Amino acid sequence: MNDFADTHTIATVEQLGSLFGEVGEASAKKEVSFVHAHYRTLIEASPFAVLATSGPDGLDASPRGDPPGFVVVEDETTLVIPERRGNNRIDSLRNIVGDPRVALLFLIPGVGETLRVNGKASISTSPALLARFAMGGKPPKCVIVVKVDTVFFQCARAIQRSRLWQPAPANRPSGVPSAGQMLSALTDSQIDAEQYDRELPARQRATLY
Repeated sequence: MNDFADTHTIATVEQLGSLFGEVGEASAKKEVSFVHAHYRTLIEASPFAVLATSGPDGLDASPRGDPPGFVVVEDETTLVIPERRGNNRIDSLRNIVGDPRVALLFLIPGVGETLRVNGKASISTSPALLARFAMGGKPPKCVIVVKVDTVFFQCARAIQRSRLWQPAPANRPSGVPSAGQMLSALTDSQIDAEQYDRELPARQRATLY
């Protein structure tokens, strides 16, 4: 028998409360229903966010990245996010159509605190909106408009523990498979790993926007 036995499973909110105790005053007061001026500064300084969605086929967490400020704070309760070119899976967009609830996690290199936003999203193809987010003369296919429900910052402990912003290694960590190696293994070598990895940098540069 292992430690995952049912006798050790937390199944109620009351059990969780007993395990962790009360929420600290600062942790409760940092959550607001609008984008505070300081929270706006964090969003505008962030070049990277994770978008979480929920749909009929399950959950999804998808990376989003662009120069800092790519997520626009339209007003205190509205964020606008460009949908850049990708692999056309559109998992996040499919989920939003079925369930508008979303969550965002913003990261800023060198900053320990992260910012969390929960809200409800819609998808727009407004020509005026698309034009605002054009990069290199190429507008996004659509934009995600998020109506904010709650916003709060997360303390720096996770970043500190992971040492995420420590100097990056010069080379890929030993043993971490490349995109080509993963695709080759997942397709029983139908995709050639060396060719895929060799061509990938140029393909990525050509299809960023």
